[in-house]
Amino acid sequence: MCMRQLSQLHHSFLRYYALCCCVIYAWVSIAAVPLSDEPRKPLRRIPNAAFGCGEELSYTVRYGFITAGTGSFFIRPQAVERGGGVCYDVNFEVRSLKSLEWIYRVHDTYRTLIDTNGIYPVFFEQHNREGSYKRDYWAEFDHAKRIAKTSEGEFSIEPFTHDVVSALFYIRTQDLSGLKKGDVIALKNFTDRQSYALNVRVLGRETVKVEAGTFRCIAIEPLVVEGGLFKSDGRIVVWFTDDARKIPVKVATKVVIGTIDVELTAFTRR
Repeated sequence: MCMRQLSQLHHSFLRYYALCCCVIYAWVSIAAVPLSDEPRKPLRRIPNAAFGCGEELSYTVRYGFITAGTGSFFIRPQAVERGGGVCYDVNFEVRSLKSLEWIYRVHDTYRTLIDTNGIYPVFFEQHNREGSYKRDYWAEFDHAKRIAKTSEGEFSIEPFTHDVVSALFYIRTQDLSGLKKGDVIALKNFTDRQSYALNVRVLGRETVKVEAGTFRCIAIEPLVVEGGLFKSDGRIVVWFTDDARKIPVKVATKVVIGTIDVELTAFTRR
């Protein structure tokens, strides 16, 4: 056999060897990939008998005797997948009445995706249109890594930190039946690029009458934290139905020149 034939045979062998290696590598790689993605294990489990997909809560917003706008909470009928888990798609919207928009127009929308197992936020976004003020913001929460990636940068967070909407829904899952006046529920809230302590104090129980009906309620007050979720320019009190659902029936906010009341007008059951 001449040298030219040996060289051709040698190159053919190398090509065949390389092909075999590629086939083996591909086979091993495919074998190493699981046939289906395993859902991540829940970071925690919080029992929830208070709300679920399809819930709708409607409100009227009053300033003194003036009806200034409307608001609504609604959870979309279908849960969504996000962050390796299944989430409630919770939305909140508030609008000024069209008849008053020539004075001051408000259209604010909030959306939070709440993990159905752990009742903590996975994603949050808000879009505010208030007169000439405009803000668009979003945050993606990684509670395992304790990081919030937001439209304003990346920040460290406390474990199971809440946004403004998820905090309200988390409270609804808690057993408030044994709480008495003065008791405090401790939460963490992320806003303005930082995590803050958010303590919620029980004020007591009373009967509240609104357009949607008359309800036995438990009243709570988020304690004011300077620079946090509830700043020191007003007091906020929330009345929840004193039952398993803990529906927010009324919210009263004291401001410098009066009180803004948000009252339940209608609701749908899950």
